Amino acid sequence: MSRRSPDPAAAGDARHHRLMAVFIVGFLAFLALMAWAERAGLSRDWIGPIFLFLSVMAYAGIGIYARTTDPQEFYVAGRRIPAMYNGMATAADWMSAASFISLSGALYLQGVSGTAAQPGGLAYVLGWTGGFCLVGLLIAPRLRAMELYTVPDFFAARFGAGPRRVAVLGAVACSFMYVVAQIYGIGLIASRLTGVQFEIGILLGLGGVLLCSFLGGMRAITWTQTVQYVVLLLAFLIPVSWLAYKQLGTPVAPLAYGAQLPKIAELEDALIASPAEQQVRAVFAARAQELAQRLQDPAAALARERTRLDARLRALKEQGAELSQLMQVRRELTALPHDAEAAREAWTRAMQEAQERAQPLGGLPRQGQAFAGDPEGTPAQRAAFDVSRLNFLALMFCLMVGTASLPHLLTRFYTTRSVADTRRSVAWSLLFIALLYLGTPALAVLVKYEVMEHLVGSQFGELPAWIAQWARVDPGLISVQDVNGDGVLQFGEIRLGADMIMLATPELGGLPYVVSGLVAAGGLAAALSTADGLLLTISNALVHDTSPIRDKVVVVSENRVILSKFALLAAAMVATFVAVLKPAEILSLVTVSFSLAAATFFPGLVTGLFWRRAGTRAATWGMLAGAGVTTGYMLWTHPGLRAWWGLPPGGLWWGIHPISAGVFGVPLGFAVIGLGSLLERRVVALPSGNAE
Repeated sequence: MSRRSPDPAAAGDARHHRLMAVFIVGFLAFLALMAWAERAGLSRDWIGPIFLFLSVMAYAGIGIYARTTDPQEFYVAGRRIPAMYNGMATAADWMSAASFISLSGALYLQGVSGTAAQPGGLAYVLGWTGGFCLVGLLIAPRLRAMELYTVPDFFAARFGAGPRRVAVLGAVACSFMYVVAQIYGIGLIASRLTGVQFEIGILLGLGGVLLCSFLGGMRAITWTQTVQYVVLLLAFLIPVSWLAYKQLGTPVAPLAYGAQLPKIAELEDALIASPAEQQVRAVFAARAQELAQRLQDPAAALARERTRLDARLRALKEQGAELSQLMQVRRELTALPHDAEAAREAWTRAMQEAQERAQPLGGLPRQGQAFAGDPEGTPAQRAAFDVSRLNFLALMFCLMVGTASLPHLLTRFYTTRSVADTRRSVAWSLLFIALLYLGTPALAVLVKYEVMEHLVGSQFGELPAWIAQWARVDPGLISVQDVNGDGVLQFGEIRLGADMIMLATPELGGLPYVVSGLVAAGGLAAALSTADGLLLTISNALVHDTSPIRDKVVVVSENRVILSKFALLAAAMVATFVAVLKPAEILSLVTVSFSLAAATFFPGLVTGLFWRRAGTRAATWGMLAGAGVTTGYMLWTHPGLRAWWGLPPGGLWWGIHPISAGVFGVPLGFAVIGLGSLLERRVVALPSGNAE
């Protein structure tokens, strides 16, 4: 009687399960040890660096262990990643700093569906989650069946060299914006954990990225991301469950947080009617009016301000004032814009912010508000309602099709063992993402209740230390000032950035500092996992996707792998330089990259996979048209560029925000490819996604 030979895949899966179980048990034991050490007196100055150092070393260790120069391993992890673990890696790759750090902040600041100026946090949850349905149903199985390495490889195999070159440019552009946001998040977290400067924090965190992706490519990145998913899952669930238990008596936040919405509505009514809050709004309204007067003649107003401060400085010197007063005036002088054009831009932004904060609730919408305006109200209210709803749908559309188009995400599905495993991997990804996304709206509501109920009304002299500590990391994260001079913090006097909400949750809820270290480690894991995949995509686009094509097959060699590693290093250095400039909030940068990816890739992917007549020249012009109109609309509506061109603010088409510019680019791309292909009259065989 013959004995059945063991299944190598099953044996490999069992080994992976054992290793993952060992890591989870070890990580939980480490958290328990750190909690005990904090209670025993371990300084907070040590807890943060320990979390940062051990996190980076663990990820770097996996990268060193999984190092390779084999093209199959470097680009697609040997195509032998089990579906469940590829789902975990995809979820970690997907969560990114935007989802982990900023999404709950967007729901806090924008409410469910936002305002006429902001599209609403729920659009991100629905758009990003819905995008995986498109990936699973339309794109991933057919791409996996083609046995390729990158997304530009698909355009080379299906269309030829022209669309491939456009795909390379698109992959670099959208991945670069995305990775800048991740590196900014790395610097934010590393500087908070260690207390070092933001720029040094970026370099500390980036070391783990480079050791992982530089040495092992997709093989190392995949197994690092599975570990990072465990870290960020625990880092999210522990504080949100703790906060839910503190407020509601149950740790199951997604099922219970609705109880806080009526309480928040009552607190919002009380804040709107509060005389102290009305004083704050009046101060901001006066500031807005003063700035509007300055903008009537910026050059003259700038000269008056400079003269006034010079005179004040001389008077203080004559009076023998304290050094602190003199330094304050000198700082105000230094902060003045250099010329009239810079003054116009700076004062316009300041006026818009003051006008926003002069509104009830500091310009924030009510948490449970469906859309801005009123469909049954005045013409202005109806218009605001229509614009708010339109932007919500536009953003959700861009995020859905962008998810189905991002090169670094689609490349993950080349790593599975078969097409069937690719479908299962998408299902696992949705499950792992849902574990976090179901709790994100709950976290926003719980934090807003904590702020309104316990932080607002505190004496300025008794504010918790974490407010000043986060302000030192980046003043844009949190702003607290006694606007009306009563010594009591009002809701309108505190300004929280979207990147602040998740990271400050443990301190806001009074949790042990070790939980703050865990949350920061989770944010670092989210940023590092996505940065790994993005840097690999950029380096592959610059090296592998520019390699020769023979009979529509890309030439692959070990020399190209080595060049890809050095291209990855160069891309990381350039992205770090841009991130140090802090160009925008994490969520804004990421959303822009989704719009650009959607307009550049989605029409070509769908027509190339499902339409035999899609032609080469049509695909090239369709991709260029989609990317061109999307980029052009973003530049046309950019406030700084419009001021530089001497144009008034605005320039929106149908009120659509520039982050949703892909809503124009995607239809145009389909139209150009469709019409151009009908003229080309070319028919090819289509790839099948049914292979097992």
